[in-house]
Amino acid sequence: MSNKVTKELADFLVQIEQRSQFHAGYPYNLSCDYSAIAKFFNHLLNNAGDPYVEPAFGLHSRKFEQEVLSFFANLYKIPEDQFWGYVTAGGTEGNLYGIFLAREIYPNGILYSSQDSHYSIPKAAKLFRIQHNIVNSQINGEMDYDHFEQRLRENRSYPAIINLNIGTTVKGAIDNLDKVLEILERNQIKDYYIHCDAALSGLILPFLDGAPQVNFQKPIDSVAISAKFIGSPLPCGVVLTKKKWVEKVETEIEYIGSTDTTILGSRNGHTPLILWYALQTRGYDGLAREANTCIDNAQYLFQQLQIREYPCMLNKFSNTVVFQKPSQRLIKKWQLAVLEDWAHLIVMQNINRKKIDIFINELLQEEGLLDNAEDFQLQPVLH
Repeated sequence: MSNKVTKELADFLVQIEQRSQFHAGYPYNLSCDYSAIAKFFNHLLNNAGDPYVEPAFGLHSRKFEQEVLSFFANLYKIPEDQFWGYVTAGGTEGNLYGIFLAREIYPNGILYSSQDSHYSIPKAAKLFRIQHNIVNSQINGEMDYDHFEQRLRENRSYPAIINLNIGTTVKGAIDNLDKVLEILERNQIKDYYIHCDAALSGLILPFLDGAPQVNFQKPIDSVAISAKFIGSPLPCGVVLTKKKWVEKVETEIEYIGSTDTTILGSRNGHTPLILWYALQTRGYDGLAREANTCIDNAQYLFQQLQIREYPCMLNKFSNTVVFQKPSQRLIKKWQLAVLEDWAHLIVMQNINRKKIDIFINELLQEEGLLDNAEDFQLQPVLH
């Protein structure tokens, strides 16, 4: 390898390591180490086709993908013989897949999603040519249920395709599944499909005491989950649905010796291995501890801002703390996501209390609420 290549890579590594130290506005767990499986990146792994059909092509990781899917099926309480899923390229692909299935089941269905839904939902409506009715959001980012019912009544003769947010992108709000089901029953809507966009909170909510129950024991039809919370050097996620729905779209592909049931043709074979390794080494209990720690630390940040009367908001069961948009210098340094007059910090595993203290001190100094960082004594959080 030439000196130029060596230097380019060394410089880029330093740059990424520096940026990772102050990465707080986007939902990525940066506390992960996959060096134990690094040797597999010298090999091609392609999971083309259905994860449950052995293909003619031998370089794949289907065994690991199936074990990952079994974990999520158990987490979302759907029997092994009734579910189907696959490891996706991320939350967007999971959302596209859920809406695609809904369109195939109800070709004349109308898609309903709130203003705070992820941008992949209107993208799905465009791609699949589905009529899309946008529902207003409440101030906390949750769906406005009165407006949803109004829009539903206006089109009650059409099937309803509903996107529920299990943690909105900006505010971390959770749409209330039980309220939506009540509205459907009250308006005698029998033909409906419920897709849950659980990109981030889908790996947090199941581990929290008292959190809303969103799983297949209720009449949902698909769930999209990102691997952001698990942490992965490659973007990926999982989509789960009912096996009976997938049977409506599958086609035999002789060329690969499998069935075509996914959005993509060739699929990354390394990401199932990454997820499998994470689940094997951390397990249910480890993920539960991480989820609860992130929620506790988010409450810590929120309460410290409240103590200083800095405008902020935190939804229940969320690790997304929303606050008044600070200076561009802080936005750039901490890589904060902003929307209009607000910014947010997403408390992942790599955002511990020491890092939160540093951020709060910098924020208060920048806003002129603190003359000297040493003068600010962080207050204990009351539980």
